[in-house]
Amino acid sequence: MGGPGEPPEGAPEGSPGGGEDEYRSVVFDESFVRAARLQEYSAQERMADQHGPAVRRRPPIRRGLTRQALVLVVLIALAFGTAVYMGVRHPYESPAAVRDPQLALRTTVVPLAPAGTVPGSADAEYLYAHSPAAQFRIGAAGITLPAARDTAHFTETQVMSALDTVKEYLVRSSLHPEVLTGGETRPVRVLLPADQYLQFDESLRHPAADGRHAVTGWLVRFDPRAAELADPRIRVSGTLAVRETASTLLEITADHTYVYAVRAAGTGAKGEASLFTVRRELHFRFDHEDVRLHQAQLTVSYAQAGPMSCGDTASDRLTPLLAGQSAQGSAPSGTDPYTSDRVTALCGTLATTAQPKV
Repeated sequence: MGGPGEPPEGAPEGSPGGGEDEYRSVVFDESFVRAARLQEYSAQERMADQHGPAVRRRPPIRRGLTRQALVLVVLIALAFGTAVYMGVRHPYESPAAVRDPQLALRTTVVPLAPAGTVPGSADAEYLYAHSPAAQFRIGAAGITLPAARDTAHFTETQVMSALDTVKEYLVRSSLHPEVLTGGETRPVRVLLPADQYLQFDESLRHPAADGRHAVTGWLVRFDPRAAELADPRIRVSGTLAVRETASTLLEITADHTYVYAVRAAGTGAKGEASLFTVRRELHFRFDHEDVRLHQAQLTVSYAQAGPMSCGDTASDRLTPLLAGQSAQGSAPSGTDPYTSDRVTALCGTLATTAQPKV
């Protein structure tokens, strides 16, 4: 017998599907009808508007995002938000910013006490001409750069860039009037890498002669209540040396002597000038990221400054002995050997040959 949809005698010969196959190409399934852009009006609609068109355009079918597309959008939004948060939360998270804690700055500041009274003159030029600084250059001209040569891991251009950064640091920390007597520190701070900001800021907040937090290890500054510059043309002489260490770091050593003409604060041109000398030996360390960012990591600072009294605290500001003054006491401030967090107080004697002959 034939199936329920077939004629009793079965399908005709030569036509497996019977007559249905002849019209299969023009028969539309339900999904096709639902997706059609045109729709025939109903009989009632045609009676209400006899002059209207026989068909109308169906509104487009509004389909929402698929579940996979929605999940993808959410994941992209989460990734973008995480990237923005990490960029704001950790702005200095880079290989250059993660350093060995042992590379923090170590400072030593030694006051030099004069053997007698400090010589002075109303003419600063006269003092310079009759002192060991007579042949020193003025200001930044005294900080001369050596010839730059490439090393095993640094190109000649990178070495020159590091030398330029060191010179800029020396100029800002030793020669800028706003740093010397105005109390400004930002010109120096911006040249340091981010991982030294904490130590630098802590030195400003709580200066101490502990070998780590002496402000005068980072820069030169005078007590503005005691002294001011009598001549802005500071005399400078020294050297710069470059070498690469085994750990592919570039080290630059700066050894310079700075001679300042100072006088009592508030006296103006009427005040008698005297010379104050600071010898600074600074060690800088660079990796490739430091060179690229134009920043210098200061690792060692050794300074001698005078004429000063040995009892004066030189970790915060330098207080020069002025013309006609002499050192008060011949010994440095007391050192407690039972205290482990303080270094031994140091003081030296300023040689008479270092003073101008007046």
